[in-house]
Parts: sequence; C-alpha cells; structure tokens
Amino acid sequence: MTNQPATDSDRRAFFQAFDNVNLADVRRRKGAKWNKHDGDVLAAWVADMDFPPPPMIQNALAQLAATGDYGYPQLGDPTTVATTFAAWAERRYGWAVDPERVQLTVDVLQPIAIALELFSEPGDGVVLQTPIYPPFLKVLELSGRTLVDHPLGPAAAGYPLDIAGLRALVNDRTRIMLLCNPHNPTGRVFRRDELQALGDLAVERDLVVVSDEIHADFVYPPHQHISFSTLGPKIAARTITLTSSTKTFNIAGLRIALAVFGSAALHETYAAKPRFLWGGVSVAGAVASVAAWTEGDAWADAQLEYLEGNRRFVTDFVAEHLPGISLATPEATYLAWLDCRDLLRTSGLRDKTAAEHFLDHGVAMNDGADFGVHGEGFVRLNFATSRQLLTAVLERLAAAVNAAA
Repeated sequence: MTNQPATDSDRRAFFQAFDNVNLADVRRRKGAKWNKHDGDVLAAWVADMDFPPPPMIQNALAQLAATGDYGYPQLGDPTTVATTFAAWAERRYGWAVDPERVQLTVDVLQPIAIALELFSEPGDGVVLQTPIYPPFLKVLELSGRTLVDHPLGPAAAGYPLDIAGLRALVNDRTRIMLLCNPHNPTGRVFRRDELQALGDLAVERDLVVVSDEIHADFVYPPHQHISFSTLGPKIAARTITLTSSTKTFNIAGLRIALAVFGSAALHETYAAKPRFLWGGVSVAGAVASVAAWTEGDAWADAQLEYLEGNRRFVTDFVAEHLPGISLATPEATYLAWLDCRDLLRTSGLRDKTAAEHFLDHGVAMNDGADFGVHGEGFVRLNFATSRQLLTAVLERLAAAVNAAA
C-alpha cells in the first residue's frame, strides 16, 4: 500500500533516472563501489545501487545546505525519524511500530554488536542461516561468540529452512538467533510458517532474536515481507528488528539506521548502556530519512518495478548464456546468488575462485566464500543498475565463461 501513488508522469521520470545511469556517471563517483578496483572493471559487488537518490531526498538535503543547519539535531521524543518510520512500516507491510521503542543507530551492525554483548557471553552460541552477509560472521568472531550454523537447504529446493535440524543444534548455551529476512545473499523471503516455527523455537529455548530486515522494501510479488515482530506478543517481546532508509533510498553514506524493540524490557536493557556506545546519527541522515519515509512511496514502487525487470533479465541471461552457472531467482533484494560450482568443476579454473576469474575479465563481484563455507563456489552479483550497465556486466560474464570452457 502507498499513500502517494505515482502518476504516469512520475513513473516515466523515475524510470528515466534509473535508465540514464551510465559508465561515465559512476566513474566520477568517489565511493567504495566504483573505486576499489583499478582499470576498466565494472563494479557489481557491494550492495550500493547505482541509481541517483530520489528527488525528495535531494530537495531535503539542498534545503539543509541552504540553511547551514548542521548543529546538533533536535529530533523530538520520540524522534521524527521514528514516527515517520512507524507510518511507513504500517502502510508498507502492516507492522505497528511503537516509536517510543525505536533507537537510532549509525548502522545495522552496531546494534548487533551491542546485543551480543548484552544478551550473551563469550563462547555462547548464535544461530545464523548460512551462507550469510559476511559482517555477521565477523562480529561473532570478534566478540568471541560461537557460530551455530543453520544452513539453508539447496538452491534447487528454494533454499528451505530446516527447522527440525535447528532444534537439534540449539543447546543450553545458545542465546541469540540472528535472522536476515529478506535473506542476503540468497534473496529468500521466509514464509509465515517458517518464521512462526523459528519464533516458537525462540520462545521455547529463551532466545533473543535480532532480525535484520533492511531489504524489506525489495520483495517481489507475490512474495510478502512479514516482520518477525508481528508473529505474536511472546515472539515480539524477545525481538530486536533492524532496518534503515539507506538501502531503499541508496544513501548508505548518510549513516543512519533503526533498532526497533519488541518490548519495553529489551529496550530498557539496551538503553541502560552508555549512549556513547550508540554514537550519534548525522543530521543529514535524519533529514533524508524523514523525507524518504514521508514522500518516497512512489519512488520505492517504481524502483522495485525497475529492479523486477532487471531480475528477470539476469535470470534469463544466466539460463541462456552462462553454462555451468545456475541461479535460483531471488524472491527479494537486488542481489543474484550465482552458483558457479559446475563451472569450476568442468573448467580449468581449479587454481582460482569464480570471483577471481570474473575479476580477470573485468567484473567485480563478491566471493561466495566470504559468506561462509556454504558459499564456496558462488558469487554475489548486484543488479541494481541501469539496463545498459547490467548488459555490459553480463556480457563480460559470458565472455569469462567461454574463456573457461
């Protein structure tokens, strides 16, 4: 649902903005995505989109710059960021958020680290559905927590959750479940029955659930995002939900995110820590988030429609032009999790990973091994770019596959 449906004129303008992204534009940018690799490398790795920020954010930041109001922000209590997100969550996916239980944070990784400190001890177990976003694995390593590896099922079966298998893995020292839904890197959108089973197990085994839902706005019909905290009072009471405007509106450099607490008790435990651990969000991030969640429905809808076209294009291209590579079409996100294991087995690439081979042919993607042992032989492709640039990326992948034959 939206409160501001796009007019035909708006939609055409948005699609033009997405389509007009070209190589000269992205090469001029100073961010990490297009500057990590030298030479004529096409960047399809980190989860930054190539699209420009939407007009309402540009306008809000321009007004901020015009006034020079860069001092300490006065955001209210509850903050305007929290109240605008609550309205967004209600109309986008039917989640009733209490703004009083929203904590602003610099990014989604910061509250994960704090939650591990608050709700577990070194050596305690943390459940992860692997393969998984690499910083999740890193934060466990740095905090001395133990990975309780709950791998997703095979791609051919749609990356299912093995709930019975998880029940056998959880023991008395398992304290936290770190959930990523929609899932990065596979693009799974977990069904209500799967989430309910996870929630029931969390209640039974007294687990705190930290649910990263930053990709919630990138779910393709007929799939639907179900926030973990909506599964009932007992489940909500032990859930911390993490999200941000930065993924949907491509403003990661503005450094702002939210932790939404499903109970006052969880929030009080978190808030009792010195606030300096949380850092302070930037005034630009706050201004941009309020503008996005107030006026950004039409842009987000058009962007998802454009990405859906890219998703179909990638799926068809892989099937027709990339022998030895397979793809389970992602149900969400703008990330394609490419299974290159057959290519590696049948080619002469035994001394290289797939990611290294593709980089040699001018495309930078994330190496699946960074997502855990179950990611070995995979690469993650970011398809949030113009069709022109995406075509160039895929054509280079086809050349690389042919060279490996």
